[in-house]
Amino acid sequence: MKLLVVGATGTLGRQVARQALDEDHEVRCLVRNPNKATFLKEWGAELVKGDLCDKSTLPSALEGVDAVIDAATARITDNLSVREVDWEGKVNLIQATKAAGVDRYIFFSILNAEKYPDVPLMDIKRCTELFLAESGLNYTVLQLCGFMQGLIAQYAIPILEEQVVWITGESTPIAYMNTQDIAKFAIRALQVPATEKKTFPVVGTKAWGAYEIMNLCENLSGKTSRISRVSLTVLGLMRRITRFCEWGQNTADRLTFAQVLASGKPLDAPMEEVYETFGLDPKETTTLEEYMKEYFSRIMKKLKEIDYEKNKGKKKKKGKVPYRNQF
Repeated sequence: MKLLVVGATGTLGRQVARQALDEDHEVRCLVRNPNKATFLKEWGAELVKGDLCDKSTLPSALEGVDAVIDAATARITDNLSVREVDWEGKVNLIQATKAAGVDRYIFFSILNAEKYPDVPLMDIKRCTELFLAESGLNYTVLQLCGFMQGLIAQYAIPILEEQVVWITGESTPIAYMNTQDIAKFAIRALQVPATEKKTFPVVGTKAWGAYEIMNLCENLSGKTSRISRVSLTVLGLMRRITRFCEWGQNTADRLTFAQVLASGKPLDAPMEEVYETFGLDPKETTTLEEYMKEYFSRIMKKLKEIDYEKNKGKKKKKGKVPYRNQF
């Protein structure tokens, strides 16, 4: 099957492209900057320069494609806003997909998006789900709630470097999932007719609160967390300030998302029927304990190697002193 993967340079998109290639699909990636996507080409993917916000670039990217997997989203550092990328860009892509005669479309949304109409990204995801359902395309929506990869910068690295870990309000338990496992669901959906024109939650094995994650990181690293709590009132003020700056638009939208993370309402869903429908084994899904253990074992090994090299250098220098004194 020939696939067009959109957002393939992102945390999730690159895993989707990798999984598709591993399963012998022909993969084409729509990228804004080919120079930043050379790793995809090295993996065996075809790169096509284009932009969701530029309709004229989409028809050629869709030519000869059997299915679209849409993993694109605005990044906090983008010049384009969440609305431009995640709504206007997605509308462009869905319409272009329909016009190109490509029937199959896989879309990544957010779990419980309909419950947060005041949060821009959540509202846009929900509206995109509705637009896709009305498009006539043969779609599958996968509703996610958090990536394990994001926890490294949020918790693991600050704890290792003895920096502050920021906590907002009441910690919302989130069923984080490894993006490699999410990618398996996306590719599998293309092979299972029962997933067509349906929406599924795709979440991890357990919902974790912030303090649970910090305790796990502390146990694996042998270090203690430094915690700082920030109130929603402060975040609201920061959001209003950044709204006045063009460069701060995406930052403001992300700060609004903080109310979801501080709501205390778990982002989780039952997965038994989902695994059965997709024909995947839940025992093969990475747990957060496994993911963090692998990360810390690798990083602690690297730190020991660096420390060993430093100490080895010091010993060599010390060994030269008596030798020099003989002359």
